[in-house]
Amino acid sequence: MQKLTNKEEEIMHILWKLDKAFVKDVLAEIETDKPHYNTLSTIIRNLEEKGYVSYNAYGKTHQYYPIVSKEDYKKRFMNTAIENYFNSSYKNVVSFFAKEEKISVEELKEIIEIIEKKK
Repeated sequence: MQKLTNKEEEIMHILWKLDKAFVKDVLAEIETDKPHYNTLSTIIRNLEEKGYVSYNAYGKTHQYYPIVSKEDYKKRFMNTAIENYFNSSYKNVVSFFAKEEKISVEELKEIIEIIEKKK
């Protein structure tokens, strides 16, 4: 699975949300920094080349849909981030968020409960 650019990732989030969409549907979902229609079409074709989306053809127009699930992408993205930035240590991930005050004690207790329930 190839890495996505920020814009490609933004478009994938829209496609995951819509499930199936024409370029004009995706364009309508973009709230800020709307690209030109042709630029967006190129981005979506790049996603197709990278193996993230496919399409159904209706004459000259295409309806695109994701072929990589959001869950699969999230797993790969998280695993890569944890490997690259936290030395493959989930403890380092949690410690980072605790130090940055992005996770509360209550949330940590909930995480521990989840882990204990799986045992």
